[in-house]
Amino acid sequence: MLFAIFVGIGDRVLPEPMKSASLNTRTTINKSLIGLFPTRRSKLKPHERTNKAIEEAENNK
Repeated sequence: MLFAIFVGIGDRVLPEPMKSASLNTRTTINKSLIGLFPTRRSKLKPHERTNKAIEEAENNK
């Protein structure tokens, strides 16, 4: 439980040597957890239909 408090709010309440250690620990944990999940790329092109509609509207002028 102390570790969770240290990581969670340690950079706000602790003096400098421990403040930066808390921030670095939290940053490392966040990067590790985010790295576990692959980035998902959408196969859909969300702006393709809108861009085509704009081009058609400009060509019809």
